[in-house]
Amino acid sequence: MLNYAYCSDKYQYTMGKSFFDSGMKDQTAVFNLFYRKAPENNNWAVVSGTDEVIEMVANLGNMDPVFFEKFLPGEEYAEYRGYLSSMKFTGTIYAMREGEIAFPNQPIIIIEGPLIEAQVLETPMLCIMNHQMAVATKASRVCRATNRPVSEFGSRRAHGPWAATFGAKAALIAGCQTTSNILTGVMNDYGSSGTMAHSYVTAFGCSVAGEYKAFDTYIKTHKGEPLILLIDTYDTLKCGVRNAVKAFKDNGIDDSYKGGYGVRLDSGDLAYLSIECRNYLDENGLKECKIFATNSLDEYLITDLERQGACIDSYGVGDAIATSKAAPCFGNVYKLVQIDGEAVLKRSEDKIKLINPGYQITYRIMIDDPSKGEIFKADVTCLRGDELSKLIEAGKTFTICDEYDRYKTKTFEEGNYKYYVMQKKVIENGVNCAKKYTLVEKKAYYNSTLMHFSPSERRLINPHYYKVDISDDLYNLKMGIITRLTQEIKNFK
Repeated sequence: MLNYAYCSDKYQYTMGKSFFDSGMKDQTAVFNLFYRKAPENNNWAVVSGTDEVIEMVANLGNMDPVFFEKFLPGEEYAEYRGYLSSMKFTGTIYAMREGEIAFPNQPIIIIEGPLIEAQVLETPMLCIMNHQMAVATKASRVCRATNRPVSEFGSRRAHGPWAATFGAKAALIAGCQTTSNILTGVMNDYGSSGTMAHSYVTAFGCSVAGEYKAFDTYIKTHKGEPLILLIDTYDTLKCGVRNAVKAFKDNGIDDSYKGGYGVRLDSGDLAYLSIECRNYLDENGLKECKIFATNSLDEYLITDLERQGACIDSYGVGDAIATSKAAPCFGNVYKLVQIDGEAVLKRSEDKIKLINPGYQITYRIMIDDPSKGEIFKADVTCLRGDELSKLIEAGKTFTICDEYDRYKTKTFEEGNYKYYVMQKKVIENGVNCAKKYTLVEKKAYYNSTLMHFSPSERRLINPHYYKVDISDDLYNLKMGIITRLTQEIKNFK
């Protein structure tokens, strides 16, 4: 039994008891899931996990009252336990699709529904989205460091089977070409990749002759498939690459081989070794033999290898992606923004923790550039149905202002822009209404979206910041609530 709708914190249910007993449980609440700052000074993050969120929401209310008695014991909880055992989510959810590129403070998921139903979704929803968005955003960084293919193979370093399986999915969406995880491949009808480990080579005897036998046997038992030989078990240049070339030639594998073939480097000076291997392979007529590199790689090491002129055709990246090693904790939060039609916000001593109140919607604005094609120019989050929202949806001229510098403005003229709404309805009245996408379609969407941003916005170091604003009505609502609260606090005795 692993119903991860209940992978939750107890306080979701202690709050729920108060809502239940006080008659507040059916008040209509709106929660936003969003993040405040992208990891590693990134300009943005990649959305992944919304499919699992939809599945999780559907599993709410599928547990026997006995389950709830384990953590809500006592007669005083009996009625509440009975309610929870059949409490399904009956509200509406909007979400950005997987593969979308999202910026700070934009609602990635919007939940509208009875207060208690929406409240208890917080922890499992954050658990899913924080994990997958951390991995997807890191995979995007790694893949943007090179024009060569990147394979994800970090399952052995991932934080458990669930993390390995869905992390691999997130990495594939955000740019990785393949994964080694067979479960991810099977679940997504995508396939998986892999060849051999050092233990395979040493299984044939710890000797140079054993290495050759290992290669020869592998080729003979995998003819017609990709043939990648691991050549650093003993000595890459003195025997590994030489045994590989001999095994390939002895088995008739050359540049005419349709399955694709190559060697893998997993240790040492990858730049130097790849150059030397390339020379040796070319001298022996194996010009189409690819060189794959692994060994604790990330975007910074890959960038440096390419700056050194490394002759590497493809990279394998493990823990840097699977655990989002440099920034393992993604910062999505889940905040109440409206209750029974009244906008609310969290005010904090930390400026970054101030949230946008109200029921929101985000538009991505694009223009057709004569030389560059369709490019994204700005994102703007509005209150649903506010003045700016109406102008955008009517295609009228509108102006947006920078939230933190109201003198910075940008005007979009009628007839000169297009838009799309970033949050799509995925659950309506508790029923799944989300459009289904294959993993291939999610990857294609991410790649297409990425190419609509400028190269300066896509770079890893000091990216140019894309324009992300809020409407005047949302800004005024936010400032009005803060002003009122500030006055109340000042007068409080």
